[in-house]
Amino acid sequence: MHPLTPDALTETISDLGASFIKLAQVLATRNDFFPPNYLEKLKTLHDELPPMDEKRMKQVFNRAFRDDPFTRFEKRPIASASIGQVHQAWLDDGTRVAVKLRRWGIARRVRADIRILNSFNRLFRPLFSHYTKHSIEAVISEFSVMILKEVSLSQERANLQKFSEVYADMDIRFPKAFDALSSDDALVMRFEEGFRFDDKAAIEAAGIEIRHVIEKLVHFYTEQMLVRGFFHADPHPGNLLVSPEGELILLDFGMVKRIPNDTRVAIIELIKAANERDYERYVSASKRLGTVAYDAPTAELAEFTERMFDIFNNDALDSASMQQLAFEVLEQTRNLPFKLPQEAIYILRVSAIIEGLGTTYIENFNGVKDILPILQRNIPRALGAKETLLETVIDELKRMPLDLQAFRETIYRISDGDLPVELSRLQMESLQSHLQEALKPFVTGALLIFGSLFLLLLDPALKSYAIVLFGAGSLRLIFR
Repeated sequence: MHPLTPDALTETISDLGASFIKLAQVLATRNDFFPPNYLEKLKTLHDELPPMDEKRMKQVFNRAFRDDPFTRFEKRPIASASIGQVHQAWLDDGTRVAVKLRRWGIARRVRADIRILNSFNRLFRPLFSHYTKHSIEAVISEFSVMILKEVSLSQERANLQKFSEVYADMDIRFPKAFDALSSDDALVMRFEEGFRFDDKAAIEAAGIEIRHVIEKLVHFYTEQMLVRGFFHADPHPGNLLVSPEGELILLDFGMVKRIPNDTRVAIIELIKAANERDYERYVSASKRLGTVAYDAPTAELAEFTERMFDIFNNDALDSASMQQLAFEVLEQTRNLPFKLPQEAIYILRVSAIIEGLGTTYIENFNGVKDILPILQRNIPRALGAKETLLETVIDELKRMPLDLQAFRETIYRISDGDLPVELSRLQMESLQSHLQEALKPFVTGALLIFGSLFLLLLDPALKSYAIVLFGAGSLRLIFR
């Protein structure tokens, strides 16, 4: 029995429908799951499907709108994807709107697809290594949560409104939603006109300075992912328009993610280490982020990181050559304990899409080089040297989850059978005693620090006592 060829796999996924296409788009960034020739084919999958037939479209329309609110409604959609399709329409006052209709039965189909994916995972789980099986589970778990939200147009409307509020101060345009006309089955928005981001000929013919637009896009996504932590996770060319005046317009808010603070801090540390070419620090930040297992060999990974940086910092290489060299290096590291936490899945996907959009217009485009100055302007303290006792203590507190994660991961590996352990009763008692002693400084230090904060909240007059408690807790954490 032979495995499917890249072409056959892509065709099969297309036939399976919406959920599997979207999952494949996420996996197209994962070299730890597929070899390069498969990844290249998966990247060609598009979330475009034929529109609903007129009968189904009318059923959805009538369910969404009891009374037709439009003076004119174009039955032929201007876009048709796996979750829904978009029509042009006009309101009584002449306002031109975009009407997104959810596909008939899509929510039920997506829930069935998720059950199938989980069944496949349970069936084939014993065949994967420890790191791969947990990465696959993370992908399926995160994907399931995301796509269930995406099939609710009410959720998309809430995302759009939140985005408009959070980024009101940025020079980016968002459609305005009409709440009274929207529901789970329909989303009515102001119609936005512009060129698709990948329509190079039209943008150049309009005399738009595309480099400025790309810089704005990189700045906006850096702001989303690393500063404010609320980001649009599907910036493909159909969801990004450029107005005739050169404004950036963002569409389709079905896939919106929040990034936890600790994840953002770890990514910022990665970027700073990358900028300073501090490879061991880069590996440490990767462990904190969760992309590298805690017990991974630091020296070997630092050497691998240095080789990758040499490739991507070589301005003489074009993007295709960079990618080819990177795949060759990655192939040699397939057995290293890389994994991907849930929070990082869509960050990597978005980064790859933005990089691809940039290379459409700018030779040897490298968006990463533009990120550090933006971070330095917006969050200098996060990138600066730790000069105070407080910052040192905060760093120690941040390491606590990493140490506990290491312990938890070891337990997972034992339970999975990936780390056989034989211990006598005396050894178990000794191990338990050592664990208790190891955790005492963490628990004591954390209790003292939290106690100091409680005193301050209780009565500001107790500040002097709080400082003593805070200092004692800090020393307990640092000199454990």
